[in-house]
Amino acid sequence: MAEVSLRREVQGTELDDALRQRRSVRDYVPDPVPRRVLESLVETATLAPSAMNEQPWHFTVVADRALLDSISARAKAHMLKVDGTLPDHLRRMLEDRTFHIFYHAPALIVISAPEAAPWAVEDCALAAENLMLAAFGHGLGSCWIGFAQRWLATGEGAAAIGLPAGFRVMAPIIVGKPRTIPARVARRTPAIHWIG
Repeated sequence: MAEVSLRREVQGTELDDALRQRRSVRDYVPDPVPRRVLESLVETATLAPSAMNEQPWHFTVVADRALLDSISARAKAHMLKVDGTLPDHLRRMLEDRTFHIFYHAPALIVISAPEAAPWAVEDCALAAENLMLAAFGHGLGSCWIGFAQRWLATGEGAAAIGLPAGFRVMAPIIVGKPRTIPARVARRTPAIHWIG
């Protein structure tokens, strides 16, 4: 019987190249991302594996500039109010009126899931990585914005983006055309404990 391989031959190891070249982008041009591209990113995100194939994710796409600006201001104020353990450099960043937590990206894709979903964090993180790699494939930048998570998890934040009742925000990801691409960040040699 012939051996079966799940690996499709990818010319020039495109996937390896994408994994090595993708960056968290924090500098965007204001050009909107076409709706069909945003839909494609979400579709690719849903190809991620999920525990027991539950596919618990829900996607909210925010491309309204005024709403993005409002969320940025409110999330900054919320973080400063509730997190007394912020390092000084992050506190200064959030106190800066000119700092925009979404770096003026034209779109935010919020991945959320039902609060009762037992592996929602893992499932949504896998979907988020798919989405960010797909964005790279479209010539777009992306970045997971942790500063947005706490405020979006409040009742006020959930209402601002029309989050369904009983859902919680897992991954707020900005997407847009990069103005600049950050340099590659050095990676530490992984610690590997071999058994057998």
